[in-house]
Amino acid sequence: MAGRKAEGALTNFLHSWLQQIPDEFKPWAALALGALILVSLVLVHGSGIHWILVYHKRNERRLWLGRPHLIGATLLFGSSVFLMLGLHIFGVLVWAFVLAHLGLILKASDAIYFCANAYTTLGYGAVDLEPHWRNISPIIGISGLFTFAWTTSALVGMVTSHNRLLEQLEIEREKQLELRAAARNTVAVVRSQETVAEKAARLKYEAEHASGGARERIENWRGENREIETMREAERAKIADIRSKEGADEDKLGPGMPNE
Repeated sequence: MAGRKAEGALTNFLHSWLQQIPDEFKPWAALALGALILVSLVLVHGSGIHWILVYHKRNERRLWLGRPHLIGATLLFGSSVFLMLGLHIFGVLVWAFVLAHLGLILKASDAIYFCANAYTTLGYGAVDLEPHWRNISPIIGISGLFTFAWTTSALVGMVTSHNRLLEQLEIEREKQLELRAAARNTVAVVRSQETVAEKAARLKYEAEHASGGARERIENWRGENREIETMREAERAKIADIRSKEGADEDKLGPGMPNE
């Protein structure tokens, strides 16, 4: 509650201070104020765009190596676009904050609506500034033009890079499917060979120990099971080795990010 009172007092003070400026100087004051905010916002926007491009490039470089992650590439692009949108929303909110706290627009919701319309050069709508302070409106529009142009240029390069990444990931995905199919075929061959060897071992034990007492038959049965279990362990080891090799080959996919 105390914070709101202090904020209201500050707004009233700034508004009364602006009203003390002679009317003939208010348009020039509006231009000076708008120019100061515009330059500050453009600098912040440029820093934000640079950070987003670094973020995108760093994660894109990771996606170029190893297994293909098409969903990861899509999420990376979507998050980068969302961050760019966040920069523009931040710009609108800064303008709205300034106008609301200077008392030029009384309601915060009206300030946001007015600044969003001016920032995107759509028009003012039902909200407008006082005649002496209307010069701020085109400055807001110019700031939007500057930042949108910067975002567009960055987005064009990002889209080109993203499409190139998707094409390469599709190629690597095909290679990955081929590796998995080859591994499945090899595993099927190993299992088939083990089944044949297991049957041969059972037939061998039956032929060698066709006669004999119950105790001897139990011992032979145990020996047969031990031999078959040994064969199965060898089969599992081979299959694990095949799958491990296939996984290692998948990790080696990806040519690495090409030079720009």
